[in-house]
Amino acid sequence: MEIEILCTKLIKPFLPTPPHLQHYNLSFFDQISEKEHVPIVLFYANNNFINNSTIVERIEQSISKILTHVYPAAGRYDKDECSILCLDQGVSYTKAKVNCKLDNFLEKTRKDLSLASLFWPHVNKNIDKTNLMVSPIVTAQVTVFECGGLAVSLSGSHPAMDGFSYFKFVFECAKVCKMETPVEKINFLSFNLGNIFPTRDISRLFKSTYTPIIHQDIIVKKFVVREAAMSRLRKKCIDESCGALTFQPSRVEIITAFLWRAFIGASAIINGYVRPSLMYFPLNLRFKSSLPQVNNSMGNFRIDVPIKFVPRETKMKLHHFIILIRDTVNKVVASCNKASPDEIVSTLVNIYNESDSSPEWGGNDEVDKVMFWLYDTDIHSEVGVQLDLKEIYMQLFECDDDIKALMFIRNANL
Repeated sequence: MEIEILCTKLIKPFLPTPPHLQHYNLSFFDQISEKEHVPIVLFYANNNFINNSTIVERIEQSISKILTHVYPAAGRYDKDECSILCLDQGVSYTKAKVNCKLDNFLEKTRKDLSLASLFWPHVNKNIDKTNLMVSPIVTAQVTVFECGGLAVSLSGSHPAMDGFSYFKFVFECAKVCKMETPVEKINFLSFNLGNIFPTRDISRLFKSTYTPIIHQDIIVKKFVVREAAMSRLRKKCIDESCGALTFQPSRVEIITAFLWRAFIGASAIINGYVRPSLMYFPLNLRFKSSLPQVNNSMGNFRIDVPIKFVPRETKMKLHHFIILIRDTVNKVVASCNKASPDEIVSTLVNIYNESDSSPEWGGNDEVDKVMFWLYDTDIHSEVGVQLDLKEIYMQLFECDDDIKALMFIRNANL
């Protein structure tokens, strides 16, 4: 399978950015976000009603229209790395073709999910932490399959946008492409986070933190939790709680608790004892603070809530993990609910310093890092799960009877 680059160019805003908007301030939350480009790739079967050249042209036009509204996405980070110069420098765009059919490719991804990364924007191959802040803030690529199917990939620079604003950007691009929305009617984000949460001298705020060694022998696996399996799991944990579970747990809480408990169990098998575990639970702070003006803001407004499992303090029943997750998240939400911007920053700094400073929670070289992702599938009653695990963990997972009962693997738009 070979991908041939047909052209590379810059897509600029449909209308020029006015002078008073040419300097966009990043926020404190942008400042502390991960320094990485985050790509997504979407695969589409051939649409026999519209030819490919028309679709590709409409995709390019929709990006250009969106950039008129989301003007920082077409800019570049300033030298101070605390702002974006919005001079319509443009989104890096690549058009390509591949010598295979979409169905054949999707079949191959069942065995090797990493193949999807071949369709990420071509320019991303040259972007890393050393040059992220001088690279385009958004990159895009459209790749045409032999059958007429498409791979559409967009990638956003994390210091400029979190998952909320990034997926709003992607969703609105698709909406504009489909509906051919006039540029003057595009208005879905605000750009005020940098004024409400200005950047700070973070060297004075955060203690030095330890970053666990990320092993390279990571295996990626996707599966689906179907509605029937979800219902059985919910009923089981409620019944086993004997009234201790006083609320109806969400799908995210149940699956997160289930997987976390399984990770701890696998670690106990590998290490010979149950180890403490620290899970970071991503929480979008929009609609959870006393600041309604930031509910649709571009940028980063989130916190990774640290949730601590301590052996002998938390029991291994599923409902104990669910209660631990709910209580810890609720405490953070309550602390931000009526807080001022300065108080929200102070809360975040205290949480991170407390969780990262103790050797028990990451201050040594024996830390195993695992990641998992939850998201909607094309069938909204189901939940898609992606596991990024070391091989030894994946082997234990695939042999776990509880995990096997939960997993369902199918060809799906995950």
